Amino acid sequence: MTFPLIAMAGLATLLLAGSILWRLSSRRTSRPCPSWLAWMVELDNPFARNHNAASIVKRLDLKPGMRVLDAGCGPGRLTIPLAKALGPAGEVVALDLQAGMIKRARAKAMEAGLTNIRFEQRAIGPGALGEVLYDRALLVTVLGEIPDREEALREIARALKQDGVLSITEIMLDPHYQRRASVLRMAAGAGLRESAFWGNRLAYTLHLIKTGPA
Repeated sequence: MTFPLIAMAGLATLLLAGSILWRLSSRRTSRPCPSWLAWMVELDNPFARNHNAASIVKRLDLKPGMRVLDAGCGPGRLTIPLAKALGPAGEVVALDLQAGMIKRARAKAMEAGLTNIRFEQRAIGPGALGEVLYDRALLVTVLGEIPDREEALREIARALKQDGVLSITEIMLDPHYQRRASVLRMAAGAGLRESAFWGNRLAYTLHLIKTGPA
């Protein structure tokens, strides 16, 4: 076995072990990925190559000047490429509950020379997103970590423009994995409907648009 194959196998083993430990520790309560596991969050899952950061961003059909919400941004795996795609006239609002994750993401933004990211440490609840409207919003392996998922989806839907898109990505190895059927049921209650889908039950990206007025 060549070194690259050995390295890939080792990485896959680490990801699988980390996922199992995280899943076991999360059975009694919904909890976000701890900051000390940020290195693992930053890696694209080798079992979901069609749902890596580049693919997720590409499917958003971003235009310079758009405003995007990265909810549960973690260490900035999506935040950084989003900001680059939007250009200086656009803006990414990156939310996370954990100061450690935001600190890591902010450092990466500074290193990349990006000034179009606004970091905020808070959760998504009623009125949490203010009156600013977004062209796009993302929940990448994050929805299951939110205690009140229905309320969070309602708040995001309220903050989306009429033609805005909420992109949800779920991967089976994530300890808070959400089935497509469950997401669609909650989305319907929030005034969102499916507009596009990529993947299968093991890993998928789902796009939702508003069905009601902005």
